[in-house]
Amino acid sequence: MASLKGRNILSLKKYNQDEIYQLLAKAMELKRQQKNRQPHRHLEGKTVAMIFSKPSSRTRISFEVAAAHLGIHPIFLKPDEIQLGTREPIKDIGRVLSGYADAVVIRTFKHSDVEELAEHAKVPVINALTDDYHPMQSLADLMTILELKDRLAGLKIAYIGDGNNVAHSLLVVAGKLGINMAVGCPKGYEPDMSVVHFAHSSIRNINQKITITNDPIKTAKDADVIYTDVWASMGQEGEREERLKIFRPYQVNRDLMDAAKPTAIFMHCLPAHRGEEVTDEVIESKQSVVFQQSENRLHTAKAALVSLIR
Repeated sequence: MASLKGRNILSLKKYNQDEIYQLLAKAMELKRQQKNRQPHRHLEGKTVAMIFSKPSSRTRISFEVAAAHLGIHPIFLKPDEIQLGTREPIKDIGRVLSGYADAVVIRTFKHSDVEELAEHAKVPVINALTDDYHPMQSLADLMTILELKDRLAGLKIAYIGDGNNVAHSLLVVAGKLGINMAVGCPKGYEPDMSVVHFAHSSIRNINQKITITNDPIKTAKDADVIYTDVWASMGQEGEREERLKIFRPYQVNRDLMDAAKPTAIFMHCLPAHRGEEVTDEVIESKQSVVFQQSENRLHTAKAALVSLIR
């Protein structure tokens, strides 16, 4: 098993199938240890710097609790404290934090800022969300599906809604893991084509499919997983009213769930706007696994920290 020590998690594009499964296996191991009340302070005395330019609840809490369970001291840096790229160059921040912390977790807007930070940091950098990618969310998603379906290869994930950072990260891992990925979005809101091309280039099975359509029912047909996200993300508040009209046909409701397999599960990265992208009936149904999915953000955060920190 290859060591992941010293690696970054920026988008998972540079992780192969075995390395992704390695992270998932570690997350499941750490989850079992927690459920069995087994101490797992594997990183006693280490420090992680947490830069949050975007507000967060699940991401911040999951990483802070993960740090506490592992024996790490987390240092939370608010936007006005770090002033990423304005008070001092990003490359200088990367060098400075490398002298203090054993890893950096960053949640910000521009993905290029995370890449620049990682280029100059001498410690692992973990992307906790940018406008382009949300790799830690996709790891929690994969872990949840694996727990419930016992496999990933050959399954169909139907992502319905905005082709955003969450859709991008699912596409990145789908091709590598043999997952059939269907994305249904309104015209003009599809995923970035460079990400779609990357997903296609990662396919290793001739029977595997990555499809992008504008038809939500076609997208959901025979799916094992139905996934959605909010229609207007942070920074898109000005587009909210227009998006509500455009995305209305893409609401995950009972009719759409009925197009999927009877055994399909419903996923959402949360927070959910009930009555918009998903109905209350669906998110409260037995098919909904959103809170198991949310909890797994904690275990995958632990797996990343344990696997990457030297």
